[in-house]
Amino acid sequence: MRCEIRTYILCLLMMISFSLKAQTLSDEARLSLLTCTPGEELYARYGHTAIRVCDQENNIDIVFNYGIFDFDTDHFYWKFVKGETWYELGASSYRWFMHEYILTNRPVYEQTLNLSAEQREALWQALLLNYQPEHRQYLYNFVFDNCATRPFVLINKVIGDTLLSDYEGYTGTTYRAFIRHYTGALSWENAGINLLFGPKADRPMTSLQRLFLPEELMRYMAQAHQTDGTPLISENQIGPFPLPTTPWYASWPFGLALYALIVAAVSLYDRRRNKWSWALEMAAAIPYVLLLIIVTFLTFFSLHPLVGFGWRLLIIPAVHLCARLIYIVR
Repeated sequence: MRCEIRTYILCLLMMISFSLKAQTLSDEARLSLLTCTPGEELYARYGHTAIRVCDQENNIDIVFNYGIFDFDTDHFYWKFVKGETWYELGASSYRWFMHEYILTNRPVYEQTLNLSAEQREALWQALLLNYQPEHRQYLYNFVFDNCATRPFVLINKVIGDTLLSDYEGYTGTTYRAFIRHYTGALSWENAGINLLFGPKADRPMTSLQRLFLPEELMRYMAQAHQTDGTPLISENQIGPFPLPTTPWYASWPFGLALYALIVAAVSLYDRRRNKWSWALEMAAAIPYVLLLIIVTFLTFFSLHPLVGFGWRLLIIPAVHLCARLIYIVR
């Protein structure tokens, strides 16, 4: 059933693409940047970016979305771990695109692009060209090539001028701190990301490097202008991004503290009976060794740019050792 539904949707999208090839936009056409607020899933924590083409005279209201991927792809998770995930440009009606965000109560902000008729047509044709099967897919990269960077590069190319912006935002902030801002400093997701990220994640970002995040792109574009001072946005609808909150009982500091207490209690018990609980050591060592294997693999064989060895990998064994000192130093 799932494959049949997906095939049906793909057929509809192909029909949309075909019917639009022969059309040119009217003078009343409006192109805008859509910025979607975060969702609960980890892959949706950072929001999303898309481009809307609305031309009522030609009965066009299409959203182009560079964030389409398929879980049913052969060896999807293996490719995802290696950083070889292929995303593609999707196209759907504005109504269907908004349906999901309305159901999940996620606001979508819209910024109308201040483009000339020639620039609107050029962007429209570029989107149609990118949607062709031979150009639709691209090798996704979380920080360098994603659903936010692709629209920015395309808009900048169509304008044919260097975009400038007065928005400084988080320029100079590290990738690690920036991602922590969206995942939540106390969440287990952020703890896992910190363990996987190496020293490259601690490099400060430039003003353009931070635009891989939809919210930063939205705020950058809100104050963007061409070199002659012409504002890029004619109608600006932006708003806050709701950030995740982690209750104390679900936070990683509480989890590590609870783990330390358990190890300390076992150590006191071992001290009294003058024996060593090897089962506890194995339960702690096996996951840690697996973590080191994963980090090693990602460091040398993955395309993920920020993964590597860092001092944070020592946190877990350090906590374990400190709790075990009750038995060792007796």
